[in-house]
Amino acid sequence: MGGASVYLLSAESRDVDFMIHGLFSYELFGHEFFITTTHVSILIVMLVLIVFAIAANRKIRHAKEVPDGFQNMVEMIVESLDKMVAGSMGSYAGKFANYIGSIFLFILLSNVSGLFGLRPPTADYGVTLPLGLITFGIIQFNNVKYNKGGAFTGLFKPLPFLFPINLIGEIAAPFSLSLRLFGNVLSGTVMMALIYTLLAPIAIGWPGVLHIYFDLFSGCIQTYVFCMLTMVYVTDKLPEKA
Repeated sequence: MGGASVYLLSAESRDVDFMIHGLFSYELFGHEFFITTTHVSILIVMLVLIVFAIAANRKIRHAKEVPDGFQNMVEMIVESLDKMVAGSMGSYAGKFANYIGSIFLFILLSNVSGLFGLRPPTADYGVTLPLGLITFGIIQFNNVKYNKGGAFTGLFKPLPFLFPINLIGEIAAPFSLSLRLFGNVLSGTVMMALIYTLLAPIAIGWPGVLHIYFDLFSGCIQTYVFCMLTMVYVTDKLPEKA
């Protein structure tokens, strides 16, 4: 009886679908490449952001003294992002507001895309790792730009024998950023896939509450955490302004 139960459970588990799927393939330079569900999700997210940016740009160019609904929304988004960056980066905020605002909107829309039936792009480590590496590049670029040789000698402080630990701490930054975002979004994707598959007969209505938590609440929190840590890491390398 126990063996039969295990077999039935494993058979059901094989139907749980939270994986990335290849939609079609093509050959380039003798190699086979796939267009996956992640690519499609990213394309949709980017199209939404591009359309929104174009509409916002046209609206602001012809802004009214008494703003209407869409103009109000655009101004609220820009002001909120500017305040968030200024609160963490102070006088340096103007230099990084565009980057932080861009990744904030991209990650947020990617995280909540599960509400609209997409597989969140951020549930793919191939998406979150490049985001972490871009941030790492910005961190190190500004470290060298503002600290010159101190960017390297700082690895030997406060004591020279701490160099390996300091070096690992620097290298770990992009991986900790990317893995935190990836793990949290993927866990929500897996949980919802399990609910819709294993509890399909009773998964009516109430999973919507879990979507609000995993896709909306957790998605917003992880977006904020990624951007805040990015600002903290970058600010840590910048000199204090008088």
